[in-house]
Amino acid sequence: MENTVKYLKEKTNNFNPETGIILGSGLGELADEYCNYAVPYSDIPNFIKSTVKGHKGRLVFAEINNKKTVLMQGRNHFYEGHSMQEITFPVKVMKALGVKTLILTNAAGAVNESYKPADLMIITDHINNMGSNPLIGPNDDTLGERFPDMTEVYKKDLIELAEKSANKLGMDIQKGVYWANSGPSYETPAEINMIRKLGGDAVGMSTVPEAIVANYCQIDVLGISCISNAASSATGEKLSHEEVIDTTNKAKAKFKSLILEVISNL
Repeated sequence: MENTVKYLKEKTNNFNPETGIILGSGLGELADEYCNYAVPYSDIPNFIKSTVKGHKGRLVFAEINNKKTVLMQGRNHFYEGHSMQEITFPVKVMKALGVKTLILTNAAGAVNESYKPADLMIITDHINNMGSNPLIGPNDDTLGERFPDMTEVYKKDLIELAEKSANKLGMDIQKGVYWANSGPSYETPAEINMIRKLGGDAVGMSTVPEAIVANYCQIDVLGISCISNAASSATGEKLSHEEVIDTTNKAKAKFKSLILEVISNL
């Protein structure tokens, strides 16, 4: 941790971000537009390189609406074969750099039948079905307590801020529960039916480990999903990562405007 933070401070002239954003599949354009410093993951000590198409794999430091911000332009995933501890290490680094608020974004499949592709969903809660937890192992008391409370992982005031921001922009917005599976296979029709019956509104393969660690580190979390497709497994249509990227590209303009509005009011 100390080596990583020291390296990043040297590379960014001691840039001290207070806001962090993790950009999901197809949503990395925001980091391209606002960039003071960009550091590839492959150059950062103890970071792992992203292998997923649509993820540039850079840590971008930027001033957005007068807010010092660090953006992960692409994330690493549990399904790539990394440990939970490895994929959430960047969140701990953000904490050490001074981040107090973290905006988590992702592309997710709709489970709620009222959702349609390119909708944005504010995450109100999550269900961890990934089969593991990033806090397993020895506890670092300097970061958080052994048994962190999970009552309000996604902060109510940030949910309200995102909803008000969407209304101000004249944007329809969904709110719901994000269900996390390990991936990388998409869900079967039976699994989609199960998730719907158990209270999930959208399903994906990320975000939850990062949210758990951010909550553990006392970082306030806002989660936003871009609905990339209907629950196609349930309708008989086949899914593809290309479809996910295509849909998020269509939604990125409104996604970007929502994020900018939220940041300006933090």
